[in-house]
Amino acid sequence: MPVLLGGTGHPTLDRASRMVADRSCSVLSLDVFDTILWRRTPRPTDLFALLGARLQRDGISPEWMTPAGFRLARIDAERAARRRPESLGNEVSLFDIWQRMPLPIFAASPAELVQAEVEMERAFTVPDLDIADLIDLAHRSGVPIALVSDTYFTEEQLAYLLDRPELPGLRGARVFRSHQHGLDKASGLWEIVLDQLGCRPEQLLHVGDNPVADHEVPGELGIRTVHYERGDETFTEILDREREPIDIDDPLGEHLDPEQGDFGLTSLRAKILQRADPSALTSVRTAWRFGAAVFGPVLTGFAEWVAQRAHDAGIPVLWCPMREGTLLSALVNNAAQSRGWKVEAKPIWLSRHVTSIAALDPADLDSLRTFVWQRYQLTVRQLLTVLHLRPGDVPVLGELLDTVLDNERTIDTVCAALTETAHLKNRLTVTVTMMRDRLLRELRRAGALADRELALVDVGWGGTIQHYLAQVLRVANVDVTPTGYYLATDRRSARVYQAGLRIEGYLSQAGHPHEIAATLSRSPEALEQAVNDLCGSLLDFTEDGSPVLGPAPDSDGQKLERTAAQEGILAFQAEWNRYVTAHEGSWPELTGEARHRLGNILVSALKAPGSEEAAVFGNWGHEDNFGSAAITRVIPEDLTPAVPYLSPNDLDDLSMRDAFWPALLAASDATLGTAARALAYGQIDPRVFEPSGDPFQTRLAFRTADGAWHDGPARRVRINHNGLSFARLDFRSAGGDVTDISLAIPGRPALVRVDWIEVKVFAGGQSTPHVVRWDQPDDFAGLIHAACRWLGGNMIEFEVDESAIWLPVASRVGQPVSSGQVTVAFAMLPKSRTGMGGRLPAASRLVRVSSRAREEYKARGPAGLAAAMARIAVRQLRNSR
Repeated sequence: MPVLLGGTGHPTLDRASRMVADRSCSVLSLDVFDTILWRRTPRPTDLFALLGARLQRDGISPEWMTPAGFRLARIDAERAARRRPESLGNEVSLFDIWQRMPLPIFAASPAELVQAEVEMERAFTVPDLDIADLIDLAHRSGVPIALVSDTYFTEEQLAYLLDRPELPGLRGARVFRSHQHGLDKASGLWEIVLDQLGCRPEQLLHVGDNPVADHEVPGELGIRTVHYERGDETFTEILDREREPIDIDDPLGEHLDPEQGDFGLTSLRAKILQRADPSALTSVRTAWRFGAAVFGPVLTGFAEWVAQRAHDAGIPVLWCPMREGTLLSALVNNAAQSRGWKVEAKPIWLSRHVTSIAALDPADLDSLRTFVWQRYQLTVRQLLTVLHLRPGDVPVLGELLDTVLDNERTIDTVCAALTETAHLKNRLTVTVTMMRDRLLRELRRAGALADRELALVDVGWGGTIQHYLAQVLRVANVDVTPTGYYLATDRRSARVYQAGLRIEGYLSQAGHPHEIAATLSRSPEALEQAVNDLCGSLLDFTEDGSPVLGPAPDSDGQKLERTAAQEGILAFQAEWNRYVTAHEGSWPELTGEARHRLGNILVSALKAPGSEEAAVFGNWGHEDNFGSAAITRVIPEDLTPAVPYLSPNDLDDLSMRDAFWPALLAASDATLGTAARALAYGQIDPRVFEPSGDPFQTRLAFRTADGAWHDGPARRVRINHNGLSFARLDFRSAGGDVTDISLAIPGRPALVRVDWIEVKVFAGGQSTPHVVRWDQPDDFAGLIHAACRWLGGNMIEFEVDESAIWLPVASRVGQPVSSGQVTVAFAMLPKSRTGMGGRLPAASRLVRVSSRAREEYKARGPAGLAAAMARIAVRQLRNSR
């Protein structure tokens, strides 16, 4: 059952089509501009800028008259013409408007300039295919057509603009122009229309885009109307986040192409969004709209580019690795078919995981270490399974089977054990060889090795599959070279270039432009999930070539949303290809300059998602897709309580594992979202969100079992719009034996209210992390305070830059830890570093002692409590002496 509307018809026009088909109206009335015809520009007045550029190119306009300047002059000229006393009411002709332009600066007569504008309108106006279908239906049904337009064009000029192969049904239509009658639709033209047509209001059906002139005013007269809305409020918000000018007085947009305008993208996006099913679940409708308005245009352009590149290079077949392969191959094939290019795309089962195993060099210890480090939260047992080994094959690792491979000591131990004997090296070689053979067998079966060049199509980033596949083919002496066509590649693709392999990117290549590459590689999850099949990633092949897949991360809700996003993508491409086919080779291609506009659409959506989009995509599950079974949410639940403490710059500090799409966090808080958007667009200096004066940092150190302290990470302290601060710090011990953590929260003298501290650690090699929180007064009182004082409750006075509290993590979880993450949420009041300010009274000694006792009991039980009491007694005895 389809989630949303399909087909190529426009749902808004269904009522009009039914009335025309059964002749329930005597006359079909149509608005002209933005109804029958729309422009390949975001705003009608943007066409003036294109006209200015064309006149300048042809030597008619002086070189100092920029397109933006010409646009402003043309807008003001029209306003001035309408204010002239001798004007026919408020209505003017195009000649009247040009009389208010600075004619002496142009190397052409007024008549030639008027004709140049008409020709520009002809070149950039597009017949709406849905309205064309309605006109054709009226013509076949014998329903007369009337055109009612607020326009400054003459009858001859308007006839020229409407003389299109798509609009044969307009021949003989009655035309009512505002300039002809001196009245527009809002001030009397409708009465003239009814009088001259000789029909009652209810016999007329009018279709138009203007809510007042085409809907409200004629509706009050009794005329039946269909509001053919171009863009709703949600689409206006999308254009706003893309910094696309909307109002007539807004400046000229940055991505207007002098030859193709906006390539028709604005109007087609607006049209397709009107097809979203209003009865669908909000989350499903949101995913569909995102697919149609954002991913759809971008991937439509990518598919055209891939098909054209292959066509020009003489590549007959393209291979699209699964899981993206089903959708990407369909998009490429649709593009090639609509353009008439002889290119075919096929899905093929490949993955980073499988190709990395097939390319592994078991004799190279460094290669094995790199292989292990690439896997996230993999246990020793899982690693052995990946390598087709059983625990009994490596008995020395028996006690480490459920240990997480998260530190250098453990990984070095495991790698050494796996390569310790000739027998184990041989087993690894067999595993790699068998994987390589199964992979090559599948490639041959699919026909991917039939040509000297194996052209891959993928969303991209680092070209990992291409990199490993080239190694596999080289080792196997297969004379086939993999090339790659990607949506975008970042600087990690350098190794592919170093290998001498052809690798191309559509929106960015080798990390350039930086903003596009950095944004996509930082927040790729929604795009990757939206193009993937609803299945797990490829782990292996069976002997008969069937893919062995990992678990799928999707909940039932996520499956519906991902399906909706894909349907939205395909819906936009289908609409785009309608116009490609209808224009028989003259429709703009998205393979060149359009990339700048499309890149802005995608980057803007990733940097500034809306709150409804955040609610949908933030709950999507993410799988590691590198042999690990780990599945996490795009926005982990533990970050939700941190939102009130975040500043925009904190979002940049979050790692990929913290949040795959940090901007979704900002979207859940109006103030944070506004600030993050301004920062992302370069509208404000990042230093605005930093405290004044010298920077200070939250610093972490950890102590290992040998008593040595080790410096950990640091994060700059910021104070956000709520007066709150946040820090998240990851640590890892090479030896895997951390006992205590020192946390210098403010990194300077300050009064600090610690709202909560959460520590998530891996201990004893266990694959499930331990989570420990300190958020109660007794929790903070029982900590060790190094050069700081507990004042009671959750208040701590840090006296110097190095002041810190110690967190006894090993005591809390019952054993040393190997790695972890510390999150602290706090508020602070900086104090003078001179030490001359007053000191607040510390909590009473009795309260401190009792709280310390409770902490010891919580961490170590009765024995720990007894030891703590003994230490306190010894200190008291020393003090009494």
